[in-house]
Amino acid sequence: MRRIIAVIGGRRTENALLKEAEEVGRLIAGNGAVLVCGGLGGVMEAASRGAKAEGGLTVGILPQNDAKAANQYIDIPITTGLGIGRNVVIARTADALIAVGGEYGTLSEIAFALQMGKPVIGIRTWDIKGVIPAENAGEAVAKAFELLKA
Repeated sequence: MRRIIAVIGGRRTENALLKEAEEVGRLIAGNGAVLVCGGLGGVMEAASRGAKAEGGLTVGILPQNDAKAANQYIDIPITTGLGIGRNVVIARTADALIAVGGEYGTLSEIAFALQMGKPVIGIRTWDIKGVIPAENAGEAVAKAFELLKA
């Protein structure tokens, strides 16, 4: 079975973090995993763009009921109508999560994932117990796959 790695982060963020997110997406797809995210803009769109550039499969767990709300790089939009409650679905779906920056929505996804015993790797994100820090996309993805092998 293919691994599923979530990329979480803000809809609005700085260009440097968008570049990291895009590289995270490329590396996830390049390692044969499925990328799951919130399906919207910002970090989610950048990661999806990176995954698609590598021929990867992207899944967007949308807060709305409208699949057309997904960014253009999402292959499989899953409409939930749950609003921010969809963050639980993202955390539950993923085998591991990589947080790139982010604000309170990202914090909730991190908290749900940690409660579920899922590994969370972070690039310039919340500095809380349980989040494994990484300096860049390459380190974050390598750590995610290493933890999934254990």
